Amino acid sequence: MAQTIDVDLPVDIFDARVSIPLMHQVVTAQLAAARQGTHDVKSRGEVRGGGKKPYRQKGTGRARQGSIRAPQYNGGGVVHGPTPRSYDQRTPKKMKAAALRGALTDRARSGRLHVVESFVTGDAPSTKAALAVVRDLTIRPRVLVVLDRDDAVTAKSLRNAELIATITFDQLNTYDVLLADDVVFTKAAFDAFVAARSAEGVDTVKLSQAVVESDAPAAKPAKKTAKKVAAQAETAPVETAPADEPKAGATKTQPYGPGSKAPLASGNAPKGHEIKGNENSKKYHTPDSQWYDQTVAEVWFDSVESAEAAGFAPAGGAEAQEEN
Repeated sequence: MAQTIDVDLPVDIFDARVSIPLMHQVVTAQLAAARQGTHDVKSRGEVRGGGKKPYRQKGTGRARQGSIRAPQYNGGGVVHGPTPRSYDQRTPKKMKAAALRGALTDRARSGRLHVVESFVTGDAPSTKAALAVVRDLTIRPRVLVVLDRDDAVTAKSLRNAELIATITFDQLNTYDVLLADDVVFTKAAFDAFVAARSAEGVDTVKLSQAVVESDAPAAKPAKKTAKKVAAQAETAPVETAPADEPKAGATKTQPYGPGSKAPLASGNAPKGHEIKGNENSKKYHTPDSQWYDQTVAEVWFDSVESAEAAGFAPAGGAEAQEEN
């Protein structure tokens, strides 16, 4: 009889969220990465020969042909055939870990996760003894046995067993767990696997409890409705950026103090104000400036002194102003 052991299963590993789409994505990526991708066929440009036109263009009564290596010829090239490529898909480590936790949780909840002290007694390999332990645990054909790296005796005992796969605890993956009907850990492998992945002080659940509670659906966090979110958004205080302090003596008609005026409704310059000012760049343009005609005035000044008093600088710098 198999010496099964009652162990405490860490909740963060064996009672995690089971996401079928996540496990499917991880398994698909793993199988894709296993593809060699060295397939290759020759196109009509790669097949040897075919450089000469097989017969003249006109006068034969046949369809025109340019090469005997065209795809319609026997021995010709292949159209859109496979070429060497990599099938690797980028899968983040956290996704792989979450998929593995989901697969182990599914096996634990369905009573297909087992822990035994050992498969073989002594230092001599024995396939008969190891198979007897496996068949005492389950009658399902496919079994994954998780071993410690130093357990060479069990690995040799089961390496020729049909439909029984062995793997070390640090190589455990989602595909192998889902492929097997049952997963069997040795005590040493289970302790090493849990120690490598569990956080300190996490809750645990008995292996028998995981089987009993397999039908209970995992609790989902409550979701906020759109109305609640909208109500919270309306009641939440809104922080506003402080507005720029107005200049001394600034009014609606003189936004930057004496000598400045806002543009007219028509966009033209007020009478006696010919210097254009740009509020964002804090630059002013005189009529003889290079960009005067292309500039849209946001404020007008009657003199250079008024513009500089309001904190505006000449467009292009002082050198450009001196040149003008």
